[in-house]
Amino acid sequence: MKLTGLDISIVLLYLASMVMIGWVLRKKARQNKESYLMGGKSLPWYLLGLSDASDMFDISGTMWMVALCFIYGMKSIWIPWLWPVFNQIFLMMYLSKWLRRSNATTGAEWLATRFGTDRKVNASHISVVVFALLGCFGFLAYGFVGLGKFMEIFIPWSSVQSYFPFHVLPEYVPHIYGIVFTLFATFYSVLGGMHSIVIGDLIKYIILTVACISVAVIAIIRMHGHPLNVPEGWHNPFFGKQLGLNWSTIIEDANKKIAEDGFSPFGFFFMMMLFKGIFASLAGPAPNYDMQKILSTRSPKEASKMTGFVSIVLLPIRYSLIIGLTILALLNYNQLNLSSPTGTDFEKILPATIIQFIPAGIMGLLFTGLLGAFMSTFSGTLNAAQAYVVNDIYIKYINPKATNRQIIKRNYAVGVLVVLLSILLGFFVKNVNSVLQWIVGALYGGYIAANMFKWYWWRFNANGFFWGMATGIAAALVFPYIFKNQLPLYNWPLLFGISILGCIVGTFTAKPTDIETLKNFYKKVRPWGFWKPVQLLVQHEDPNFKPNQRFGLDMFNVVIGIIAQCCLTILPMYLVLWMKAPLFITIAILTVIIIILKKTWWSRLED
Repeated sequence: MKLTGLDISIVLLYLASMVMIGWVLRKKARQNKESYLMGGKSLPWYLLGLSDASDMFDISGTMWMVALCFIYGMKSIWIPWLWPVFNQIFLMMYLSKWLRRSNATTGAEWLATRFGTDRKVNASHISVVVFALLGCFGFLAYGFVGLGKFMEIFIPWSSVQSYFPFHVLPEYVPHIYGIVFTLFATFYSVLGGMHSIVIGDLIKYIILTVACISVAVIAIIRMHGHPLNVPEGWHNPFFGKQLGLNWSTIIEDANKKIAEDGFSPFGFFFMMMLFKGIFASLAGPAPNYDMQKILSTRSPKEASKMTGFVSIVLLPIRYSLIIGLTILALLNYNQLNLSSPTGTDFEKILPATIIQFIPAGIMGLLFTGLLGAFMSTFSGTLNAAQAYVVNDIYIKYINPKATNRQIIKRNYAVGVLVVLLSILLGFFVKNVNSVLQWIVGALYGGYIAANMFKWYWWRFNANGFFWGMATGIAAALVFPYIFKNQLPLYNWPLLFGISILGCIVGTFTAKPTDIETLKNFYKKVRPWGFWKPVQLLVQHEDPNFKPNQRFGLDMFNVVIGIIAQCCLTILPMYLVLWMKAPLFITIAILTVIIIILKKTWWSRLED
């Protein structure tokens, strides 16, 4: 076992505190459905924003990002646009308040405000629930595998195998570790609901902040007088048609990794990410923990503040850790054991570097923080899955008159069942990157078209939503078998086109949404877009109604907000590498944008 007694004490103290939080807050969570799933919509925006950021600071994603930073250098800041990370800016500027104005519990329930509540809406409702659960299972399996890889290095299987009464094949060792620590996350999240999730995330964030800054400082000290042995262009975030990085004379396996990833034609890859990312961001949040945090805020104004706060508290801290561990790995690459049954596994850089070069105490904090990162991502995703199964299946279709006691019991049962299914799915996952690419490149491609049209086009109806989602999800499930050796992102335009076709055909083969539903939605949510017929009807009834004319301002804020987000990402990297000129330019750009957004966004927020 690699951890010292001090490190183990920190970990045990953290796990005990999580169990205690779940146990103490169980009564508060049991008050009603809203208290369990949404914290009673009483939690302040900054706590929810910090919790949302903590959910995004997941262990699997961080392992992936460290591997990217090691191989792609400063150009790695663009690759997370696969999610896309800049969807938080669209949410911050306008979509969060549009979503929160519905006062719904889940994304599926939100559909009633847009399409009504008649039987024809049920199919679209079910399609959202299916998508949400597929996404939740994917993310749970993704985090499950990442945690297992992380734990395997800190606690070698040879030191614990004697305690297991059965033989475990090497490729399934990470899954055994995943199961053990998944049980802790399940306990406090299922028992305490949203309240315990948010408090647990706060504790984890404080631990991670101290640990990440400490790692960055250690990297600065170790790098002094020791230049990094990296290929030309590694320090430059900008690029041309090709990636332009050649590791041949340094680490040949890095070139193999670049070839496997399929990112080498970087100009084309970037344009595809941007193209997909804009449409994905226009569609709004996927039905996961991010959407649940938005719906849990006190008001639409606080929803906007919450999503804006996420980038501020997440990116500088996370990238301090990423660049710090990357530097330590580059300086000591020959001392790292990154071997796996399938060759060099660059996703092991994070745990291998921590175990080799981070001192006791700091290692315990970092280990605990990253373990907590898994637990917060897992618990937030689990909470979302429970919300969709209990609220949108059990209460809606099985037992509409369920008592509070019955609802809480079903939440417990669903939580356990979802965990068991995600563990089972985790055994079929090849690696972190494979499930990540499927989620962001394939599955979300089927989600985008239908959820984009619902905001901006009045004629779009429940039938169009269902067929857009159905064709998109079906194609997403089939494409991996058709395009076996191709990056899912490159198939996305075809997937998107199929989903758009489903949306349009479905829309025009059914009647428009009831006009009263459309008028109520338009008055309540106040979107901009192609709403002229509905706008005229609303203004005829209420001449004082003023339509939303903020499209130009919102898009301006989105553009400069994305630039600010990039600055927040690269600033800690420039700081740790002490690239002075780029650092000061980045600070200057960020300062100017903050001043502008104070006038064009913060001072103009409304409910």
